[in-house]
Amino acid sequence: MKKIILFLALVLLNSSMFAQTTWKVDPNHSKLAFSTIHLGISEVDGLFKKFDVSIESNKEDFSDAVIDLTVDIASIDTEIEKRDNHLRSEDFFDAINYPKMTFKSTSIQEVEKNKYKLNGDLTLHGITKPVTMDLWYRGTVENPKDKSKISGFQLTGSINRSDFNIGSKFPEPLLSDAVKIKADGEFKIQ
Repeated sequence: MKKIILFLALVLLNSSMFAQTTWKVDPNHSKLAFSTIHLGISEVDGLFKKFDVSIESNKEDFSDAVIDLTVDIASIDTEIEKRDNHLRSEDFFDAINYPKMTFKSTSIQEVEKNKYKLNGDLTLHGITKPVTMDLWYRGTVENPKDKSKISGFQLTGSINRSDFNIGSKFPEPLLSDAVKIKADGEFKIQ
């Protein structure tokens, strides 16, 4: 009897392990953007052109999703080269000494159908802090071109640059402390 119970436990364990799916970001259909307020009167946008994201989930609604993000800081782009170079400098991101930004989720809570609070640890400029973002699972469709499954997500939220010692020489109202984050992404099964 013990052998049967052990066998059933192993079968259940293995089936749950196989149910876990890893989704990888499609960089051609994804964007990681940010915005801040300059002089209290205008919004300045930018994005990171190079990043990698994976999502692991056992559930179709992604209510157990584990998200892992890595961003290449030097890929920052605000469409003004002089500003981009300044943002890469020690005054802001210090991309030479801190070339990567990472986010690793720690928990996810459903707030309504397909909408979640995503908690995780953000490491930026050598500092790790817990952050909470809003995550909207926009659905999963079949790509008519190759019949693959594609899942879409939008992440929004805000962080304070002062929490990560970014741009400390530039106080408000010169540059807002709050930085809005908006990411849209399509993901394919790995």
